[in-house]
This record gives sequence, C-alpha cells and structure tokens, in this order.
Amino acid sequence: MAIPLLLLLLLAMSTGSDGAFCVCKPDQSPAAMQKAIDYACWRGADCTQIMQSGACYQPSTIVAHCSYATNSYFQKNSPIGATCDFGGVATLTNTDPSSGTCKYPASASGVGTGTGTGTSTGTGTGTSTGAGTGGTGTGTGTGVGTGT
Repeated sequence: MAIPLLLLLLLAMSTGSDGAFCVCKPDQSPAAMQKAIDYACWRGADCTQIMQSGACYQPSTIVAHCSYATNSYFQKNSPIGATCDFGGVATLTNTDPSSGTCKYPASASGVGTGTGTGTSTGTGTGTSTGAGTGGTGTGTGTGVGTGT
C-alpha cells in the first residue's frame, strides 16, 4: 500500500509547472497589471516577445502582455520556488494561452532570454531671460545626446 502511494507522490512532484500557465486576471486594474509586468521583466522574464517587434506584441492589450510576462517569469523561476500570484493579479491555468505566432513557454526550458539595446538622439534649444540687481541676461543652449 505504501509503495503505490509513494509512486503517486513522486509523480505529482516531478510534474513541476509543465502544462501550467501563469496568466493575468482580466478583472484586475491596468495599474496592477503594469506593476506585475514591471516586476517580471526586471527580474529575468523574456519580455522581448511583448515589445513592438516581438511575436507576442499582438494583441496589444495590458492583459495579454501581463500574461506573457508573468508566465515567462513563473516558468523560469518556479523550479526555485516562485509562485504565480503577483499580488493577486495572476493565476494558474492548464489552458495554453498561445495563439498564432505567440507561443507561451510551458516549462523553464521553454523560456528564452533576451537583451536589448537602443539608441536615442535628441536636440533642443531653450531661451531664458532673467532680471536682477545689476542687469538682465538672455541665454540659449543646444544639446545632443546618444544613449544605449
């Protein structure tokens, strides 16, 4: 009797998060979902897929982006104890939310990693006039910057 119970217990423990997807609840506030996205993306989720050029950018909704980010984080970190809660914003489901070219990972091995770089250049001018004891002054400035 003990051996079948032990085998059942081992089988339940070995399945991990395979087949379970972490998705955001559509009834949560957009601000709470954005907080979950920020948390997941800053802590190693593959958020390149929900960027404008990513396979999961469409549909461009807060719920879809939140679900992809939290699932990516959960799949990557569940082997070390992460849960799918994100302050009550997300929940587990066995229904695969993948659609079209957007494929949700169902395990830690399915989570990619991504890094991105960007360049931005801007110019600006400004004029100010001030008056004070001893005279008045006018100044103009221009700046150009590039960042990565």
